[in-house]
Amino acid sequence: MKGRVPCAGLRNLLRALSFSVRCCSLHNHLQPVCLCSKTNPQKSHIPDCSGGTWARRTLPPGSILPWRCFSCKQEGTKILSKRKEESSITTSELLYKNLLKSEQENWNDVSARYKALTKGIKAKLEELHNKYTFSSGSPRIRFGENVYFEENGCIFLSKGDNVGEGNVDILFSTEDLGFSDAFIQRIRISRDQRYMAVGLKSENSEEATCIIMKLGRSPTVEKIIPNVFSFEWATSDVLYYTTQKNLKSQNVFMTTFANQKATKLVYTEKDARFFVDIYCTKDRRFLTINSNSKTTSEVWLVDCRHPLKLPALVQARTKGVIYHIEHRNDELYILTTYGEPAEYKLMKAPVATSGMENWQLVYALEKKTKLVDLEVFSDHCIMFLKNAGHLYLKVISFLSHSIWSIKLPTWACEFELESHPEHTTSTCYFQLSSPVHPPKCFAYSFKENNLIEQAVQEVPIITNCHTTRLLAKSKDETLVPITVFHNTNSKELRRKPLLVHVYGAYGIDLNMSFKEEKLMLIEEGWILAYCHVRGGGELGLGWHRDGCQHNKLKGLHDLKACITLLHELGFSQPKYTALAAASAGGVLAGALCNTDPELIRAVVLQAPFVDVLNTMMETHLPLTIEEQEEWGNPLADEKSMKYIKSYCPYQNIKPQCYPSVFITAYENDQRIPLTGVLQYVQKLRKAALDHASRTSEKGNWIPNVILDVQAKGSHCESSWEDSLNEVARHLAFLNKELEEVCHLQHRMKACK
Repeated sequence: MKGRVPCAGLRNLLRALSFSVRCCSLHNHLQPVCLCSKTNPQKSHIPDCSGGTWARRTLPPGSILPWRCFSCKQEGTKILSKRKEESSITTSELLYKNLLKSEQENWNDVSARYKALTKGIKAKLEELHNKYTFSSGSPRIRFGENVYFEENGCIFLSKGDNVGEGNVDILFSTEDLGFSDAFIQRIRISRDQRYMAVGLKSENSEEATCIIMKLGRSPTVEKIIPNVFSFEWATSDVLYYTTQKNLKSQNVFMTTFANQKATKLVYTEKDARFFVDIYCTKDRRFLTINSNSKTTSEVWLVDCRHPLKLPALVQARTKGVIYHIEHRNDELYILTTYGEPAEYKLMKAPVATSGMENWQLVYALEKKTKLVDLEVFSDHCIMFLKNAGHLYLKVISFLSHSIWSIKLPTWACEFELESHPEHTTSTCYFQLSSPVHPPKCFAYSFKENNLIEQAVQEVPIITNCHTTRLLAKSKDETLVPITVFHNTNSKELRRKPLLVHVYGAYGIDLNMSFKEEKLMLIEEGWILAYCHVRGGGELGLGWHRDGCQHNKLKGLHDLKACITLLHELGFSQPKYTALAAASAGGVLAGALCNTDPELIRAVVLQAPFVDVLNTMMETHLPLTIEEQEEWGNPLADEKSMKYIKSYCPYQNIKPQCYPSVFITAYENDQRIPLTGVLQYVQKLRKAALDHASRTSEKGNWIPNVILDVQAKGSHCESSWEDSLNEVARHLAFLNKELEEVCHLQHRMKACK
């Protein structure tokens, strides 16, 4: 995830619903990637500014307290005096420091046992990375003959695609400007190419900085704006941007670079459940100010021909209705959940009469279909859809009103649309991949209505991996999809190690893009299984609704059913099974460890969310209010409190035989409280030891409970080197735990 820029199309708007999520896509390895109150929504405020002046993927922003104290309020608890409250805070800080020091010392003691194996795994991953990672060039931004592109922290300008010596000018360098520890997240060029806005972000912080460069023979820094989330040019010298604070983005500003330079507040969102970002329609006709909660949207239009005028409301927020906007020929194309069923539909309405009563249906998704992305071109609209685990395209012609459906290769699990596609292009370019298939380039021709596999580079063909799609019957008879990968040459699958992946929150799919470590595991005999449980988004919005708030236990039942089916069908067995999860996926993984520990031997968790109850009771924390739509409100609803307590991993730890657990957490994590992870590890380790001391069975097994706290990195970003080391440590741990069957080549080499 290093050096990413916002993806093209409306995918970034679809993700706006999860911008403040606790899950934020975690690095580029191992786990899936890495979003609330009964108060009445407050109206937004738009100051009157009329007549005045004033990558690769990336996910969320923000800054939050470095750790969170837990609320252990009970009925009859007295309100502390200020002096007692200060004393309590001091005690909590001391407890936190002692817990952290204890776990750091424990990690220093146990890490040596994994050192040799980690080194061997790391070398193999680096070899695979060099073999399967191809530089197809960074995304290009085209303005006529001028082409802008980024490489190694620098932004270049070339004439055409000829980047030979003497034809390239350097416009920007992170190192020269004193931002050597940051990567370029977003680039926006003004319409007359006089200005360039660059978003910079470091791996240890979720806050971004926007640098405005005045272009010319000697580019100069015009302005530096801290704490920015999104930004777009309305005209050649008018920039709109959103600010971020404490993981929230709720203010929109307009700044001008004409003769009278000025900055004014344009929009303020006062409802804490809503998150604001800015998007530019493909034809550059409008900027959209998008205010989204987990379930509701509201969009305001900025006319780029008159950027100083007040934004115009498209449709007032209506509870339960999500919508996003594109524009073509004086018509708004509206991607929305309005109407029944409450899944995404493409609708349209005139710009002048954009209210919901004028929305006309263009296309409705089929039942249990996931909308992955949508891109609007001058004469066509293309949808990337997922149904029953298969990806396909739906192409709509605005001219003939015809609709075509194009199947994609059956091995494909993920797609990535070309960054900055031209609005008038006749061809749509994208990449397809799976956890074990490196990205391949494809193109769809609107004129020919056909799919073309691009032979830009010679990507080694993966021939020894078999993909199987299964359906597990959950406790309530619901069929839950599973995607399984294994080596076609493997025999006796029942004796092979199995790594199960789960997430199941915020309507977000499991990350199934290519990872070198997944291919390595397949080559060495492992089985990989991806459980698409409820709470995720693999089968559409309804699949998410069926797994959030008072339906969270359904996701747990789904996970149990998936693992049970895998074992019944001969894909490994409990003593050779491991479970991997990240962030909010830690809820289901941790819950399964409490309810059915006998199903798995080992667990690896990355920045896991394991104390739902205490965290959701801390309403002063920046994410709590908006996340009530995902988890419920335990302070206002006793039923919610009891329900959360029934599955919360931390609350349900008890003396029993647990699987071994390896957790990676980050000191700078602004989404998952490190305090909660520390207390979870302490409680889990104590419960495992208590169980062992109470049983005198021969050969009694004591699980390893290990916490690796990283000083560098954060919930969303980590350097390539740190990420590589982290994955190698995870796999070393799993191999040690499953060493009876994991006679892997790299371990044998390390022993030699």
